[in-house]
Amino acid sequence: MEIKLIENKDVWENFLFDCEDKTFLSSWNWGEFQKAMGNKIWRFGIYEGEELIGIALAIKITAKRGTFLFLPHAPSIVLTKEKGAVTKYELLKALSDELKKIAKEENASFIRISPIWERNEENIKIFKDSGFRIAPIHMHPEETWELNITPSEEELLMKMRKTTRYLIKKSQKNKDIEIIQNQNIDDIEKFNNLYQKTVDRHHFVPFSLNYLKNEFSAFNSDNQISIFLGKHKGEIISSGIFIFWSNVGFYHHGASSLKYQKIPVSYLLQWEAIKEAKRRGCEFFNFWGIAPNENSKHPWAGLTLFKMGFGGRKREYVKTQDLPLNLKYWLNFIIEKIRKQKRGL
Repeated sequence: MEIKLIENKDVWENFLFDCEDKTFLSSWNWGEFQKAMGNKIWRFGIYEGEELIGIALAIKITAKRGTFLFLPHAPSIVLTKEKGAVTKYELLKALSDELKKIAKEENASFIRISPIWERNEENIKIFKDSGFRIAPIHMHPEETWELNITPSEEELLMKMRKTTRYLIKKSQKNKDIEIIQNQNIDDIEKFNNLYQKTVDRHHFVPFSLNYLKNEFSAFNSDNQISIFLGKHKGEIISSGIFIFWSNVGFYHHGASSLKYQKIPVSYLLQWEAIKEAKRRGCEFFNFWGIAPNENSKHPWAGLTLFKMGFGGRKREYVKTQDLPLNLKYWLNFIIEKIRKQKRGL
């Protein structure tokens, strides 16, 4: 097994198109976004002979608490059933060995992976046997909600929670509600104004305006991102940023106002985004992160109930994994453990 850098966008994206387990965090444009944010990246291809069987984007993260290499929702792989878990173990070992070399050159104290592998005993054991341990915090969703959107719009509506379907239809009849979709980067600021009001309500760390603009620019170059604005009597009270990539639509960022709680603009906005994903030929719609085990006390509980109302299924990935490389890792571990407790996550 050999690890090589991939510098051809088509090779990278074509491989991911055939992967069953993937998110836009592995996409070429997510790497471009990371570079725009000033982060050093590596795009690794994992080869068995001449065959490309896996890819992984690695990002150098430099923070006050230390430097580490991070692999978001990786590695994405295409394996036959005959190859089985042994190849997965070998694949992870080969990738880890390459990452250790780079970590030494970059003075990184650990390697962190947010796996895209299904959470089952076999995959958990592979990481454990490879020297990894569960990270004190997660970096990206470990549990997501996904909907197959290949059925007709009528079928999708019928499979929704009764309340969700009712609120969508109620919004469609309300002449004071308007949903606008566009690719205008200036509207990022309109989203951000509402987004900042959402932060305290759901207890999460917000992304900066610069972050949002760079992400939008990276995906907009390939027409893979849209901003949806939900208005009531001309006032924006709901908004979302959606990514459409590799036959999947993603609800990545959301914001809403409590000013008109009884006006269900968010339900119609989400439905319009799902319909846009269908128009673009997407087969699935990923609602992004949900509360672990549908925990009713979790800060995301209300948002989780909202997402699940549209129908679909839960997908669980192996929890975020760390590979400590030196003693500096444990300082980071303690800091992140304390932060997690403070946030109630």
